[in-house]
Amino acid sequence: MRMISSLLKAYPFPALFLLVCMHARAQQEWAIRQLTQEPYNHELDHNQNFSPDDQWIAYDTRPDPSGIALNQRIEKVNVGSGQIQCLYQVPEATPYGPGMGAVSYHPRENKVVFIHGLPGADSLRPYAGHRRLGKIVDESGSYWMDSRDVTEPFTPGALRGGTHRHHWSGDGNWVGFTYNDAIMVDLENRSGRVHDLRTLGVAKRLGPPVRVDPGEPGENIQGTWFSVVLVEVVPDPEPGSEAISRAYSDWWVGASGYLKQDGARQRAMAFLGDLRGGDGKKLTEVFVVDIPESIEEPGEKGPLEGTPEKMPAPPKGVQVRRLTYTEGRKYPGVASSPRHWVSSSMDGAYVSYLAKDDAGVVQIFVVPTIGGDAVQVTRHHSSVQSMVRWHPTRREFVYVCEDGLFLGKLDSAGNPGVPTKISPSYGTAPFSPVYSRDGNRIAFNRYLDGYIQVFLADRP
Repeated sequence: MRMISSLLKAYPFPALFLLVCMHARAQQEWAIRQLTQEPYNHELDHNQNFSPDDQWIAYDTRPDPSGIALNQRIEKVNVGSGQIQCLYQVPEATPYGPGMGAVSYHPRENKVVFIHGLPGADSLRPYAGHRRLGKIVDESGSYWMDSRDVTEPFTPGALRGGTHRHHWSGDGNWVGFTYNDAIMVDLENRSGRVHDLRTLGVAKRLGPPVRVDPGEPGENIQGTWFSVVLVEVVPDPEPGSEAISRAYSDWWVGASGYLKQDGARQRAMAFLGDLRGGDGKKLTEVFVVDIPESIEEPGEKGPLEGTPEKMPAPPKGVQVRRLTYTEGRKYPGVASSPRHWVSSSMDGAYVSYLAKDDAGVVQIFVVPTIGGDAVQVTRHHSSVQSMVRWHPTRREFVYVCEDGLFLGKLDSAGNPGVPTKISPSYGTAPFSPVYSRDGNRIAFNRYLDGYIQVFLADRP
């Protein structure tokens, strides 16, 4: 009663009523249950884990977060019964591979895509960033998504290294990925100069697949989709320029791109890019790359397939734009910790990322995809602990802070609402939250008794 009396003295009744309502809203917990129980890991890994009908959740079973080389299985678990089914398995796994992980469900069809190391991996040719591709599993079986050609002459539509972190577009006809080039790795080893630079690319389901020469067994791979690199990267960007040395942590913009000022829809991916500020120091900013519907014609930067001395080049019509300019902030750049991916509201209007506020606390920011000022949308006293995952149909998002799950919202004008805490604070932070396709359920990972398990939170 004393607390209520003091509040009544401090605030007029309308303001007090608003504060009480905000507090109640900020503590609305969802119904949470543990879905997996078995004593091994069930890693969601920030992917599109729900099946199109929301009945299954896919994950990998790597023995530790960096242990993709040792992983043998891709599994799925039924959200109702907890029944587990194996989607794909290799007979054995060694510290050298082949390796697999980071599985994502197609948005409309009963199929998944995931990282798969090259067959025949051993101590001389182990699983590595430039030695992996996308594998698709559906009702017909399993097949390689992208083609790999590391012998001259190289092949347009095939890449020469490792694709990873595969991510379906909203219509399921494209897959985005990050990329490391094996030819550039070899060149770096021979020359002693930096050539192995991470970038990002995209694969599209076209007509008949490009044909790749057999080459050395296990090195050239015949895939089914047409793949290209999207972003040119350079080893030593000029300070103060827009040149990028590393493109990564990419995400599709919207379910169907973003709305341009002329009213047209544009397919695009957002990503983090490392460049050098005017002082010569590394600076990480948010970028967007516009993707043409046709990716088969080479652009002005070189051949799609690359050369022995140069990376594959982007196709004609690709345009890269910088979205954030943080050099003048007290803490410039995008936050490097926690590791996170940019993400996008499903209408494509905003791109979210993490950065430090003036107090040095990591917060969520959003920036308009068409360009404009970034807006800070959280004001926590402790740092946000995960990337942002957006609701599939509205401007709501989930994230981790204070070792629990929070929901945030943007209104129609892009103004942030009051965050809502929807779970308890756990002893260790949950991770990899992901919305179901209908938006009424969130899956996430937690460590329990030493193993990564899948949990479900149901909307009240």
